Amino acid sequence: MRKFWVASGIGIGVCLTFVALLVVGTYSAAAGLAGGARQGAVGLVKGAVPAVYQPLVERWGNLCPALNPALLAAQLYTESNWKPDALSHADARGIAQFIPETWATYGVDGDGDGDRDIWDPKDAIPSAATYDCQLAKDVAQVPGDRSDNMLAAYNAGPYRVIKAGGVPPISETQGYVKSIRSLEKSFARPVGRVAPAQQAAGAVYFAQKQLGTPYLWGGDGTAADNGRFDCSGLTKAAYESVGIELPRVANDQYNAGSHPSRGELLPGDLVFFSDDLTNSRAIRHVGLYVGGGYMINAPFTGAVIRFDKVDTPDYFGATRVTKDGAEALPERSGSTSKP
Repeated sequence: MRKFWVASGIGIGVCLTFVALLVVGTYSAAAGLAGGARQGAVGLVKGAVPAVYQPLVERWGNLCPALNPALLAAQLYTESNWKPDALSHADARGIAQFIPETWATYGVDGDGDGDRDIWDPKDAIPSAATYDCQLAKDVAQVPGDRSDNMLAAYNAGPYRVIKAGGVPPISETQGYVKSIRSLEKSFARPVGRVAPAQQAAGAVYFAQKQLGTPYLWGGDGTAADNGRFDCSGLTKAAYESVGIELPRVANDQYNAGSHPSRGELLPGDLVFFSDDLTNSRAIRHVGLYVGGGYMINAPFTGAVIRFDKVDTPDYFGATRVTKDGAEALPERSGSTSKP
């Protein structure tokens, strides 16, 4: 709790033509979406919150008008990556990263078992929502967006928000508010279509140039890797080529933007695969959609970067990457690549 206050190499030329046709055709079919897209949340995207925590987030995320389930999910993901045993260097504890002094005042017995356990998500998630809503009350008279002011109070304290008449001019606080509001979109079920991504075509262009390159576990395409990639290394490099820095791991890349439905996929969308379709943290593979039901991906050891079909039983979902979404992602240490 951060606060100031307490595929194969044969026929590459044909493949490139195939990609070009898919990209042009799919973008043509999607013409006009950018101007008419609208965003909002009426619930959580399926699988974005681990299934074991989703009922708690849905219930307590509606505790007050300044909060919603997607916003609460974004906070919890940022604070702990859904780890109930998370412990920070500042002694912030549990899935909601409460420090003991704050917990003593705001911790609640969310599951009604007679205790308030900082390590138990059934107590910690309700406590996080309760704390958020108390902060929203504290700054209710401050002008501006009530959710922004609530988040600013969470990070810098209510006094600073009241004194500033809104989000205070503190870089950490402003960054915290922006990051959580951006991440909120990655947990929210969109209302209407998701706007196309401007950098998508460049990412596809990069990926298509890698067709036929042998797979390498942990490969980032560097000289030391002989230009080889694994799945998330390829997608990371593709978006890095257009100025967007993605995390290294596939399941973290999932939160880099909003989530179009299968019928709304456009070239450049990241497409994800998992053996557990109820939990985005279990994602094990990612590819780059190119249109027509196909993706470019680095599949597994012994294979090459190639086209594969998206429609498989382990298809999890998709992410339309945005620069703001990628920049909002918390840094994860000690991560390794998914295959």
